[in-house]
Amino acid sequence: MERKIVHVVGTGTIGEPLIGLLCDYRESLGIDEVTFNKNTPLRGDRSKVIDLLKRGARLAVSEDRLEGFKELGMDPELESEEAISRASVVIDCTPSGVGHKNKEKYYHKFADKVKGFMAQGSEDGFGVKYASGINDSVLKNGGNQFVQIVSCNTHNISCITNTLALDEHGSDNLEEGRFVCVRRANDTSQAGSFIPAPVVGSHNDEQFGSHHAKDAYGLFTTLGYDLNLFSSAMKVNSQYMHVLWFTLRTKEPTTLNEVKDRLIANSHVAMTTKDMTSTVYSFGRDHGHFGRILNQTVVVEQTLHVRNEHEIYGFCFTPQDGNSILSSISAAERFLYPHSYEDKTQCLNELFFEEI
Repeated sequence: MERKIVHVVGTGTIGEPLIGLLCDYRESLGIDEVTFNKNTPLRGDRSKVIDLLKRGARLAVSEDRLEGFKELGMDPELESEEAISRASVVIDCTPSGVGHKNKEKYYHKFADKVKGFMAQGSEDGFGVKYASGINDSVLKNGGNQFVQIVSCNTHNISCITNTLALDEHGSDNLEEGRFVCVRRANDTSQAGSFIPAPVVGSHNDEQFGSHHAKDAYGLFTTLGYDLNLFSSAMKVNSQYMHVLWFTLRTKEPTTLNEVKDRLIANSHVAMTTKDMTSTVYSFGRDHGHFGRILNQTVVVEQTLHVRNEHEIYGFCFTPQDGNSILSSISAAERFLYPHSYEDKTQCLNELFFEEI
């Protein structure tokens, strides 16, 4: 029987917790082996690499950097290309732009051996856009070997739009969706890119504003939808969580109770009465896996408002990179177990929360 091997490229804010989660749930997910690639031997990364090895993952590095890793006490078992060629699924978690380079340099070369390749966030054009629970149909029948897991804020926008405007009435129900992404400056794991004060972003896209609405639009086009979406973005000097303000205008009338019922009924949505990112972040740290919860969004219940029966307003938090991690595992399981992936991923239900 063919061995099920998942190979993760990169050990950053998505790669590291993803590798750890795959190792901890390996048997339940039906994965025989987890391997990961690290590009540069750094003394500061030694502790996390050693811990991932203890969890059962196997390290792969390029041949020309083998000695550098050994000198730091990190013993690779595989060479980078070898690890890709023997994998069933490859999940690329490298910084923006590197995924495309890896696709041209490595992934095309082994496309006849590997079932599926995924890249994260901003790798526009890498493959079909995907978010778990939104457009799962695009991964049926193995027709899309290359997949772009959309960014965490794109997950949030798409989940809110789908749940409140599209699910019951179809795409024609949404007349317009407007969003403001209030982004954290950097992750707590990152030493750079922090900012001293809030910074507003430009509207670089004439139709969509910031890339967040553009990416959400592209995600919904895989379902044949043509949605009227627009977003703005800014950064604040915080390391906790992104905040999303949204307003959706619909053709069909609705009530506040109906809005709440739809959100509560969606297992990808967590509800909260907490109104500070720090307290929600703390919940994830205490109760999540590697500090992550896997919900697509955390909606602040008391901020929800319906105006004139057709306008829905509210605030919600983006659960760090948990939603991207969920979609990465969901896509991987679909490649590994096209007929039983739903049963395999049930083990992750404990990382979804109805209330925070």
